[in-house]
Amino acid sequence: MEVKESIQQRRAYRSFDPFDITEDLIKDLAGCAQLSASCNNNQSWRFVFVYEPGMLKKMHEVLSKGNAWAKSASMIIAVLSKKDYDCIIEDRVYHQFDTGMATAFLILRATELGLVAHPIAGYSPQKTREVLSIPVDVEVITLVIVGKHSKTLNPVLSEKQIAQEKQRPERFSLEKFMFLNRYPNK
Repeated sequence: MEVKESIQQRRAYRSFDPFDITEDLIKDLAGCAQLSASCNNNQSWRFVFVYEPGMLKKMHEVLSKGNAWAKSASMIIAVLSKKDYDCIIEDRVYHQFDTGMATAFLILRATELGLVAHPIAGYSPQKTREVLSIPVDVEVITLVIVGKHSKTLNPVLSEKQIAQEKQRPERFSLEKFMFLNRYPNK
């Protein structure tokens, strides 16, 4: 699969069939994230791959009600970073940007492997810290829910989520976010 094909195939599905997580898969995903660009090669990202059933069950407690669908996933990846792990140049702080790029590499590799890697915002960072023993000064940026897409709709999905499962949500037109030579003064 070409990179562009992975980008086009990536979807935020919420219906999963179980599959076995292996250490080889985790190393493959982490190895792709490892190759991402970062300021001064600081590699500010940290990932906790949660796949053991008992730990997954504990992670279910950190999810918001709207993300109950994530309980059927085979793995949850906590994406972490810390301001001090990366460049701070005047008022520019890079750790979130660099960690986001590494996470995108991981997500695209998961897509290439036929998996769904769905980042979410609906979770408790504090509860995540407690469950995973993450120090308070390390930022929980997102959780990535990993599963094998199922054609059978997850019964906990809302009507909106079902619609998004059936058809990719509409994307902005290029004109909405792409500007040539200067930002428009409208």
